[in-house]
Amino acid sequence: MIQKLLTVSTIMVSLTHFWACDSSTKKSKAEVVNQSSSVKKNSHVMTKVEQDLLTPADVLQDFKDGNNRFKNGNTTQREHSEEIRKAATGGQFPKAMVLSCLDSRVPVEDVFDQGIGDVFVGRVAGNFVNTDLLGSMEFACKVAGAKLILIMGHQHCGAVKGAIDDVHLGNITSMLSNIKPAVEMSKNFEGEKSSKNEAFVKLVAQNNVRNTISQVRAKSEILRTMEKNGEIKIVGAFYTLRTGELQFIE
Repeated sequence: MIQKLLTVSTIMVSLTHFWACDSSTKKSKAEVVNQSSSVKKNSHVMTKVEQDLLTPADVLQDFKDGNNRFKNGNTTQREHSEEIRKAATGGQFPKAMVLSCLDSRVPVEDVFDQGIGDVFVGRVAGNFVNTDLLGSMEFACKVAGAKLILIMGHQHCGAVKGAIDDVHLGNITSMLSNIKPAVEMSKNFEGEKSSKNEAFVKLVAQNNVRNTISQVRAKSEILRTMEKNGEIKIVGAFYTLRTGELQFIE
């Protein structure tokens, strides 16, 4: 009799454990489903109406917020399906135009957590302007309605280092001449003025951004007038490779 009771008791305990495990498993699965359903991908493409409602200050703040998400590893999950790509064929109404260095370590849309149709991107080693890039900026803002021009330099820029070292190599020599004014702007730096000094390279890169902004205003009457009228903002930023952080230069 005692043996039977022990057997029944063992079976009941086993069943209790089974039910508890099964319930826990179901709960875990339910939690996963709920968590998955709460993660929504961004499947939106900017419209003309939305672009018109934005101010230059709105776009700048949006970029700052986007960079915070990027550096904290909390970027927007975006939909890149055929449906989204098709929606973008109806026209483009970006928020901004970004002029970045050629550097492969600076993924512009990612740095600002932007998606398809959100931003025009121009790239050239050393993020300087010439006639072609100025024309591209004028198209982006005057024709396509972008509200912000952002010039972005970055840490450990090879073009900046080349300008500091006065490198002569094929067409690179001519290209680097566009960055030389920033080296001159940094002549009062106290310390070793060489490409081996990270602090000096950073200063030249930041001055290069400032010089580019100055060139945009001096050489484009269209953009200068738009900025004066409050239609656009022209700002600069310095990107740190290690942290993903941006220092904005207005």
